[in-house]
Amino acid sequence: MKLTLKIWRQDSANSKGKMQTYPIDGIEGDMSFLEMLDVLNEGLINKGETPVEFDHDCREGICGSCSLQINGEPHGPDRMVTTCQLHMRSFKDGDTIAIEPFRAKAFPVIKDLIVDRSAFDRIQQSGGYVSVNTSGNTLDANAIPINKQDADSAFAAAACIGCGACVAACKNASAMLFTSAKVSQYALLPQGQVEATERVENMVRQMDLEGFGNCTNTGACEIECPKGISLENIARLNREFLSANIKG
Repeated sequence: MKLTLKIWRQDSANSKGKMQTYPIDGIEGDMSFLEMLDVLNEGLINKGETPVEFDHDCREGICGSCSLQINGEPHGPDRMVTTCQLHMRSFKDGDTIAIEPFRAKAFPVIKDLIVDRSAFDRIQQSGGYVSVNTSGNTLDANAIPINKQDADSAFAAAACIGCGACVAACKNASAMLFTSAKVSQYALLPQGQVEATERVENMVRQMDLEGFGNCTNTGACEIECPKGISLENIARLNREFLSANIKG
């Protein structure tokens, strides 16, 4: 395939960025999107030009670091996949593809397509943990009966990889889906009850401090989430937060 790539280039967080156009040829449909970018960068390096910086790690849809805005959609046109799982057969010969970093005040651009998502880490650190000993002494953890529906819902929430697609998809750049997933995976289990009140208060407070917006209720976050995290988690977050405030 022959493609035209319009890619956001930005030298640093403090410099102005712009879209630059790169023609590329010889792209196979079985290539992943990141492999296509590897081909582009190899060509740029061979010509003595600066390669395009982008985040990646596992390339197995697990880590979420490959997050890119592709033709205006987080992770591109496919559903339930990360950028590294997106294949070039999703595009046609002659297509023009716009590639940008995730756009959010709380996700400042570091360089080119790489953004700083450490805001998610700080939200997690503010309350996303349990004090119950579940490591090296798992007898107590495994001896507590848990309703299967609750266990399944907790595992579904824990599938969140923190890629930030929910933020990029939201008009308000809200982190409600991410935060609610992290709250839900503990709120549904008995091991998470010890810090339940402090957890939701601290995580919501940190989310606001990071500059994320409020939920728009449009559901774009769930649609674009590569792991299909449900909006039900946001409803659970609201209930947990209300309950925590009533308790004082």
